[in-house]
Amino acid sequence: MAANGCRGWMSVTTSVKRYFLRGLAVLLPTILTLWILAWGYAFVQSNISVYINRGLVWLILQAQGSNGLLKADLDKILVQGTAGSVIGFVIALAVVVLFGALLASVVGKAFWRLVEAFILNTPLLRRVYPYVKQVTDFVLSDQEQKKMFSRVVAVEYPRKGVWSLGFVTGSGFQKVSDEFGKEFLTVMVPTSPTPVTGYVVVVPKEETMNLDMTIEEAFRFLISGGVISPDRQLAAVVSLPKVCGAA
Repeated sequence: MAANGCRGWMSVTTSVKRYFLRGLAVLLPTILTLWILAWGYAFVQSNISVYINRGLVWLILQAQGSNGLLKADLDKILVQGTAGSVIGFVIALAVVVLFGALLASVVGKAFWRLVEAFILNTPLLRRVYPYVKQVTDFVLSDQEQKKMFSRVVAVEYPRKGVWSLGFVTGSGFQKVSDEFGKEFLTVMVPTSPTPVTGYVVVVPKEETMNLDMTIEEAFRFLISGGVISPDRQLAAVVSLPKVCGAA
């Protein structure tokens, strides 16, 4: 009886653990997404919107003269109130969109190149800015990703028999190609779970294998440590040794 009771208790404990992990796997992505959105909203409110709302208070005071609302009342509405928080957040988003539209123009691009040249000539800023810009371009700019990474390949790295995912970033060294009489590719082998860093290798084109995977799928695969993997990607990776061995 005692043994049966012990096995029954262990079965219940195992079921509870399994259900808990299953529920956590379902809820955690949603919770993390909501947390990131809430954090972003709070960050904009505390670092940007508050100054926009104070500017609005100043503009209203200047426009209405001495017979309008008091500054304390305007602060309660626009700086401390919920309505002011929403207004400041919307204005901050509108400013970012407008700034992006201006930088997309020829004049805006030329102006920003001057700004970046100034930053890169400043001793302290030039130590930090280029690396921060690489990360933000990598994460936020689809166009930059398309320029940097043309396709996803598998390459035997760091040794034969071990396959790593890589991004083709260009052709290899011309002198090396002329020396060996064949085409080389420059492949960036990213690290996981932070694909913004990695190793750049130059390998013969015939020693790479194109994967049926988009850039976005490759990012998800790397960031998740290989957990998020499309079915077609799994089939391609599993068949790699046979395909290359047959070649």
